[in-house]
Amino acid sequence: MSQNMDTLAINTIRTLAPDVVQKATSGHPGAPMGCAPMAHVLFSRFISADPKDPDWLNRDRFVLSNGHGCVLLYIMLHFLGYNLSMEDLKNFRQINSRTPGHPEANHGTHGIEVTTGPLGQGIAQAVGLAIAEAHLAATFNKPDFELVNNFTYVILGDGCMQEGVQAEAASLAGHLQLGKLIALYDDNHIQIDGDTALGFTEDVVKRYEAYGWHVQVIADGDHDIEGITKAIEAAKKVTDKPSLIKIRTTIGFGSKNQGEEKVHGAALGEPDIEQVKTKFGFDPKQKFHVPKEVYDFYSNVSKKGAGASAAWHKLFEAYGQKHPELHAELTRRINKKLPDGFIDALPRFTPKDDPVATRKLSESLLNKIAPITPELVGGSADLTGSNLTRWKSAEDFQPENTGLGTYAGRYIRFGVREHGMAAICNGISAYGANIPFGATFFNFISYALGAVRLSALSKHQVLYIMTHDSIGLGEDGPTHQPIETLAECRALPNILNFRPADGNEVSGSYLVALEATDRPSVLILTRQNLPQLQGSTVEAVRKGAYVLQGGDVAADIVFVATGSEVSLAVDTAAELAKEGVKSRVVSMPCWELFEEQSLEYKESVFPDGVPVISIEAMSTFGWTKWAHHPIGIDTFGSSGPYKDLYKKFGLVPDVIAGKAKKVIAFYKGRKAENKFRQPF
Repeated sequence: MSQNMDTLAINTIRTLAPDVVQKATSGHPGAPMGCAPMAHVLFSRFISADPKDPDWLNRDRFVLSNGHGCVLLYIMLHFLGYNLSMEDLKNFRQINSRTPGHPEANHGTHGIEVTTGPLGQGIAQAVGLAIAEAHLAATFNKPDFELVNNFTYVILGDGCMQEGVQAEAASLAGHLQLGKLIALYDDNHIQIDGDTALGFTEDVVKRYEAYGWHVQVIADGDHDIEGITKAIEAAKKVTDKPSLIKIRTTIGFGSKNQGEEKVHGAALGEPDIEQVKTKFGFDPKQKFHVPKEVYDFYSNVSKKGAGASAAWHKLFEAYGQKHPELHAELTRRINKKLPDGFIDALPRFTPKDDPVATRKLSESLLNKIAPITPELVGGSADLTGSNLTRWKSAEDFQPENTGLGTYAGRYIRFGVREHGMAAICNGISAYGANIPFGATFFNFISYALGAVRLSALSKHQVLYIMTHDSIGLGEDGPTHQPIETLAECRALPNILNFRPADGNEVSGSYLVALEATDRPSVLILTRQNLPQLQGSTVEAVRKGAYVLQGGDVAADIVFVATGSEVSLAVDTAAELAKEGVKSRVVSMPCWELFEEQSLEYKESVFPDGVPVISIEAMSTFGWTKWAHHPIGIDTFGSSGPYKDLYKKFGLVPDVIAGKAKKVIAFYKGRKAENKFRQPF
């Protein structure tokens, strides 16, 4: 072959990608073929990373936001020597392979920084990665010790540009002046339905300039290697703005159907693949071929990354001699270890303490733990005064030239951007050495569920602090009152949903959430005051559910409740006791943790043969897993004072006591079904 190395490497991508998709008979060959030049430039000339040390803190991050084109990323990781073999490429989209249909972080494939595929999520998470870099740099860098200075690079497409989460995150990135964030926009004018002229004709350049980004345009992304290189070099020099480089490309470059939607989401077919290979000077019959020269070239790229990694570790060791306390602190955070004394700092309560809203208890807790847990970084979607998430000593994360804070600040003003907030938190978590949180009213986590789902899928430790958790918020009415919302969150795998009933359970919920390094947590908190309960403890939350009261009697009925309804269950039990009815009250702050307990423990909480009533001021959906008769709200809420609303929906002791007596009568002479002993 007489091609120069750049051309050879690019054409290797353009011929290998169709082979990968063709063998799977599934995938997206067009984006990898069209983006091959920009990807080659990025990985060979700019990205500093070490395949043998893939978690090195100061590596450059790369995010493929248009994750459907993941064959491109898998090929680049294969070239560089990550843990992706040619066999892995051949197993694309097969069960348990390292090359799933979209990139998945924390699932065994090194070099995948964040999970992408749902469009817009990648660029939004990249904003989080850039925030994390800026914050850690401001916190730990010292003269002669620039420990943190990496760039975050992104490739995104037209689909990403149309998603709202992208706009939310990009707007905030511009405000925050994240100069280490560089995005390459694959402007190929094609989406699944056809040409973007069908519904996407805005001027993206002007929009991003309005956001405060530095923007450049490359007219020929199919061939202009030096133009792409110079644009990235120029972007790196702009330190006070994130950069967007709009690169006009041809989707499926080389295919007989290049530039058409036909090459977007389907294999090209063998005849077309053969003509592509012939066009680019490859043997048309040879499959999965990578010239030795390409392997050798990228091996040298990886060696440079290994040298940079080794130099960083040496620098970090010297940093430990000069700044031992900071070295120990960063090491602790990288290793995901909570600080000494953390558990002792958690507030604890007795029934003598005043009733307090759990959002207010959360605020008190944050004021205790945030100063000793500096990895806790986050903020609210413009509801700080309602979510109560800003501790007294907090400094805002802001560019210093705004006079509003510094990058060393830990409190992020997300603005009214719930979806962007959640996605940004995923990026902050993915970077490492930080535990991010985002806050809003619980009802509005529905805006963010696309990103919350990726938190769970990606095993990111993110805390979602959600206040105004039920009809208990009162007069704002059904537009703000969550009904189905908790059921939505509980339906997600690998997530913890906490609805604490008092101060001890708030502390226990935070304890477990901050210890859970491989899954997100949702903390669901009240607006109204709740009493401190007899029998609650911080540690009991670890079990998910526990006997709060009545564990020493042969109960006629068991009440299980969460959050604000636990005290209602206690009051109902007291009402029934006047009539000689014996009750057990179970507090269940976290379904998911209880599900993980042994059968023996579950049956110790819910005695065999005793009917169970659940009480929760929202949808009863799912409660039949634990209860024989759920009590809740299966309509929308209403506007009014919260005590009146509880009466309207029958969530008061006398009404529930009446229902309990009917349940007891129903099961008289027969045994209530055991909810835990199942055939499988």
